Amino acid sequence: MANYIRFDWAMKRLLRNKANFGVLEGLLTTLLDEKITISQLLESESNQEYEFDKYNRVDLLALDSKGELILIEVQNNNEYAYFQRMLFGVSKLVTEYINRGEGYENVRKVYSVNIVYFSLGHGKDIVYHGKTEFRGIHENDILELTPFQRQTFKVDAVSQLYPEYYILKVNDFNKVAKTPLEEWIYYLNTGEISESAHAPGLAEVRERLKVDGMTKGEREAYYRHLDNIVILRSNIYTERAEGRAEGRAEGRMEGRAEGEHAKALEIAHRLKAMGLSVEAITGATGLSVEEIEKA
Repeated sequence: MANYIRFDWAMKRLLRNKANFGVLEGLLTTLLDEKITISQLLESESNQEYEFDKYNRVDLLALDSKGELILIEVQNNNEYAYFQRMLFGVSKLVTEYINRGEGYENVRKVYSVNIVYFSLGHGKDIVYHGKTEFRGIHENDILELTPFQRQTFKVDAVSQLYPEYYILKVNDFNKVAKTPLEEWIYYLNTGEISESAHAPGLAEVRERLKVDGMTKGEREAYYRHLDNIVILRSNIYTERAEGRAEGRAEGRMEGRAEGEHAKALEIAHRLKAMGLSVEAITGATGLSVEEIEKA
């Protein structure tokens, strides 16, 4: 399998070109389960580049053909208040994209798509969807729109008027991709696409996001980006290991060491799939060259 450019790097450098909208449209069509056409990209927070943000996170704001706003964010760093940040980002969009004096019927629909490379919350799934419904306290019924409201707003449910959130916990995916969405998750996690994958947008990824299609300068900058990701995740891993060490009795040292070694091997396997050099992986995990080659 060929290696392809990581999605966060592509969002930052490549997918802002209208010729590459097919990649984003494919991901959104697969995730939202409806045909999404992007009409333009709008100014977003990540357009102001800061050194840390270059590898910590990236966001992209799209406007689709129906006038809906879609905020796509990739987060590499562990952030305990990320749920609140999702809310903040959506709230800003709701208020920024309505002119003063306009009626509330002009509030834009917002989709918040969050691709996270860390353990967010506690759950068993890899993709989560959040929306707003009003449920009766006594009757347990869902509050519905009137026929006039459905006709005016061209939606069938109250929840369709409110922001919707999607969380893709891509690091937690460790099985064979069987659905179009799983094919996308596999690519987001590993940077690889199987020959049998046919999800919308992945053909565009194959065509436009090949690492070997980069110029020498682009490739060097991209590998520096990957090295930064390694350092970032290694720091997170080290902090967690130190925290566990402080909280465990001395008699569990051997079992912990085995667990940490297994985790290091797992990280090494993922970094190899991303195309990093053995030397970079050694520095990030502390494993020997022989251990990494076997990972």
